[in-house]
Amino acid sequence: MIKNSINNIDLKLNERERAILRSIVNLYIANASPVGSRKLSKFIEHNLSISPATIRNVMVDLEEMELVTHPHTSAGRIPTDKGYRFYVDYLMQMEKISEQEQQVINSIADDGKDSDSILKETSKLLGILSKYLAVVRIPTVKEIKVRKLELIKLSSTHILVVLALESNIVNTVTLEARFEVEDGHLEQIARAINERIVGRNINDLKTSFPEIMTDIELSEKPLIRLFVDSVDKIFNLKSVNNKLFTSGTQNLLELPEFEDIARVKSIIELVENEDIIIHLLDNMPEQNDMQVYIGSEIGDKQLSDYSMIVSNYNLADSGSGAIGLIGPKRMQYNKMLPLVKIVSELLSGKKN
Repeated sequence: MIKNSINNIDLKLNERERAILRSIVNLYIANASPVGSRKLSKFIEHNLSISPATIRNVMVDLEEMELVTHPHTSAGRIPTDKGYRFYVDYLMQMEKISEQEQQVINSIADDGKDSDSILKETSKLLGILSKYLAVVRIPTVKEIKVRKLELIKLSSTHILVVLALESNIVNTVTLEARFEVEDGHLEQIARAINERIVGRNINDLKTSFPEIMTDIELSEKPLIRLFVDSVDKIFNLKSVNNKLFTSGTQNLLELPEFEDIARVKSIIELVENEDIIIHLLDNMPEQNDMQVYIGSEIGDKQLSDYSMIVSNYNLADSGSGAIGLIGPKRMQYNKMLPLVKIVSELLSGKKN
């Protein structure tokens, strides 16, 4: 079942209204131009025999229900956010992924690849197959244990702290001392710290580290104080958690919507400022159901002209992350939803 961020639209459309709304959306998705009654009449004549005049009346009714609108003075209609939502929830017919596309998707999970390589390749293939902007959020580190801490002397006053964690995650930070650091003291402290933190949860260490350091009986107290005072830097995984793979920016720029230079700038800014996408993905509900966000539903003014399809995944030994597509509101939902679903299930180890 597809989930969305708003309640289902409480509208009762008859079969004729449904058929015409479905056709308007399909035609606009295909051609990116307002749909007039004459064009619509020819499009549906094999399935629904009604006159252009009747079609015009139905289009007026759909506009009164705020499902379509007419841009500028054009007589043609385009779907509104509400119209797209009704289409996604009730009208569209899912399209199957081709065997060739399935083979390409299956190649993502070939043995011998590390998680970063898999996720990077996932974003690339999603971008190629969808022709939209693909985004892959790496698993967020919440509950993870320490494997080892190493201290490397960079200079007489600078120390590189290398924190090795589960899931092959490594975090590094440089500390600066106001005194000269001796190699012997550094080795002693590294050994003592490892005795106390290896195998412990990193979130717990953020609060307990100062306490467990108090019983280290070494002569170099200023050096101990340096590590205690730097606990937030040493155990801060923001740089690790804020990792995002994107692919397919060029795909968006080739769409008719981006003949407007202002929109070109907006999508470039979006890709360059990954924090916006990360924030959106982090605020999506943590569930396996796919999410479809259309225009204003995304909750970010910069993305009001776009739609997002998002799904969570669970990568073995690495935790949960999110994958998704960002494209214009006239996105091919009927094909993109199955595509995202299959990829997320593959990453989660489910057979397709």
